[in-house]
Amino acid sequence: MKFSNQEERLDYLLEEFKEDSVQYSSLEVDDDYDSKRMVLRSLMNIRMPGEMPEEVLKVQDEFLEEEAREKGIVTLSEIPTIQEEYHSFHPHADKISVWKGDITRLAAGAIVNAANSQMLGCFIPCHRCIDNAIHSAAGIELREECNCRMNQKRVRFGRRYEEPTGQAMLTGGYNLPAEYVIHTVGPIVGYRLNRKLKHDLKNCYESVLKCCVEHNIRSVAFCCISTGEFHFPNDEAAKIAVKTVSDFLDQHAENFDRIIFNVFKEIDEQYYHALLS
Repeated sequence: MKFSNQEERLDYLLEEFKEDSVQYSSLEVDDDYDSKRMVLRSLMNIRMPGEMPEEVLKVQDEFLEEEAREKGIVTLSEIPTIQEEYHSFHPHADKISVWKGDITRLAAGAIVNAANSQMLGCFIPCHRCIDNAIHSAAGIELREECNCRMNQKRVRFGRRYEEPTGQAMLTGGYNLPAEYVIHTVGPIVGYRLNRKLKHDLKNCYESVLKCCVEHNIRSVAFCCISTGEFHFPNDEAAKIAVKTVSDFLDQHAENFDRIIFNVFKEIDEQYYHALLS
């Protein structure tokens, strides 16, 4: 099926996803592009795992790949190391970067997703969490793979299985510029921070790095795990991230070309700058 532009692809996908949803098959949508795009993302977000016709997936992939190009794919060569940017004397300054921006634009070996224990992505339409952003940019194939992995684990560990905090699960990147996504469930801070929560966050970073070594992934971009919806204090999270990555590189520097601390908020950029400059 051939389409000459993004709006034609969007119109086609919108009708297919409306029909697939059943509940919203007769939904009326405003005719402007942004409204239609938001509705399509919402339908993708709420969709449970399951098969979709190959021709629909093909158009979805073409649409999302073109969106990625329009947003601007960022390569490692475009991101300075802290040695170049901060003139840092950190022992691994030539392998570490701090980059502020949209993690779904990064053409790294892997990007890290701060997932929830269901490991299926965020089902809240157009939610601003990173889990939603990554699944929305990757396409519905990502949720399907996550579901397959979780079903395999439920066969082994029981039908009530949920992913424990601090582990790492590798999936494909699909329509993301990154080759892989590494999903990890960060700790949730309730009343106050304690030693166990700090240890759990350390495990998230270590598990991701071990996953990279195991699968020969030489570049990885970390989001600020647990600092959003899970309420981990940003300054403490940055300290744990920098120390854990630094300690790991002391033993495995030869396994990595680049480790990126991806930040979205200015305050996080300031914390990482202070720790690494």
